[in-house]
Amino acid sequence: MEPEDLDLLYRIENDPQLWGVSASNVPYSRYTLHDYIAHSSGNIYIDGQVRLMIENEAHDVVGIADVVNFDAKHRRAELGLVIERQHRHKGYAQKAMSLIANYALSVLHLHQIYVIVSADNIAPIKLFQKLGFTKGNILKEWLYDGKNYTDALMMQKIL
Repeated sequence: MEPEDLDLLYRIENDPQLWGVSASNVPYSRYTLHDYIAHSSGNIYIDGQVRLMIENEAHDVVGIADVVNFDAKHRRAELGLVIERQHRHKGYAQKAMSLIANYALSVLHLHQIYVIVSADNIAPIKLFQKLGFTKGNILKEWLYDGKNYTDALMMQKIL
């Protein structure tokens, strides 16, 4: 992440529609996010995570991909992905996840990557299946949007 990514990070982290599928459910201040960018080492072995900005062909940032819950001992990590609404359905998610899977295998030497997806969110489930992820356990009432609980699906890809 670069300092100029602050506006996009601010929009994504403060989008209440995304809180139901993420670990966050509170807004972040610009100062907090600026501090996060400034102090993130970018080293997954130090931070336990890495955030990668997704750019289109014109080098406009269209989304964010996260590698989180990094476990060096068991050689696995969780992936997260957000493509801004106006850039969805243009192939960016598939390309980004494909590149991250390659990064996870060739650079991080991971054995597996996984995602947790809302069980009723069909588009990302299809995307991850297309990328070779297999459906795993259903996590009952795993996600809470402030009003309702939703089941989630764990999907894994063995590298």
